[in-house]
Amino acid sequence: MLSRRSLLAAAGASAATLAAPRLAFSAKPSEIRLDWAYYNPVSLILKEDAILEKALAADGIGVRWVQSAGSNKALEFLSAGSIDFGSTAGAAALLGKINGNPVKSIYVFSRPEWTALVAAKDSKVNAVADLKGRSVAVTRGTDPHIFLVRALAEAGLGAKDVRFVLLQHADGMTALQRGDVDAWAGLDPMMAQAELEFGARLFHRNKANNTWGVLNVRDGFAAEHPDLVGRVLAAYETARATALKNPARLRALLASQAKLPEAVIARQLDERTELTHSVIGAAQSETIVAAGIALQEGGVIKPDVDVKAVVASLIEPRFSAALRS
Repeated sequence: MLSRRSLLAAAGASAATLAAPRLAFSAKPSEIRLDWAYYNPVSLILKEDAILEKALAADGIGVRWVQSAGSNKALEFLSAGSIDFGSTAGAAALLGKINGNPVKSIYVFSRPEWTALVAAKDSKVNAVADLKGRSVAVTRGTDPHIFLVRALAEAGLGAKDVRFVLLQHADGMTALQRGDVDAWAGLDPMMAQAELEFGARLFHRNKANNTWGVLNVRDGFAAEHPDLVGRVLAAYETARATALKNPARLRALLASQAKLPEAVIARQLDERTELTHSVIGAAQSETIVAAGIALQEGGVIKPDVDVKAVVASLIEPRFSAALRS
């Protein structure tokens, strides 16, 4: 027979065992992992000024930065769990969600016109219809890819009418410059570089078909650490305020990081990028739904997918809304 002391010890051990998963579940992480990207200029200020590092120092939480070369890479990193927060276009996040990527879009880092269809200076391509039978460099799963698909559909063309050459954004610009492709679904700042450095032309533009720049978080991280999600967004807001207050500094920083002339960066930031939004909600949902329906009509998204329902599960406004409360 067990003594009273033994019974109490056993009960205590059992209680500790039962409580252990809950304690592990709520434990703070040793670090937070974020991406930074040329297409997310606010992230450069956030990283350069170590705003989040300073905010989390007292908690003993470190910060690790990973560069994303495009929305597709940010979504890959999020899916693999190698980052907790990643920067994408809104429509790219939708495609990721449809494909099973467990993310939520929680913040707006820009309202850009960051993509257009680009042709070389002396090219005979002057309209989307001219792309029939020609090659186009594009990065699959990004806003430029989605923009291209929508432009083709509006011109009565489909993916089978054009040869897609799958390259990352910078490589697509190089392919256009070398004459290896007839056109490129461009992305800033490389698109501005192509214009200013070798006379490339934006032969098809449609600002409305550029979806918003959104910050995404892994579902698991948001569920386990909602307080830290709020602190990350508060740090983003500090960085965004700095960018708005000192645009010259932002231009210089992006030029330095991207190793591009400030004239190129000025075209991206001054002419084609708004940083005056941060709260995510109805406006972003409407834009992403419109993109999703267009992609569904173009055969990119399966017809049985409920686009509106997926967008509703993707957009999580409570974290950014709290910044205004």
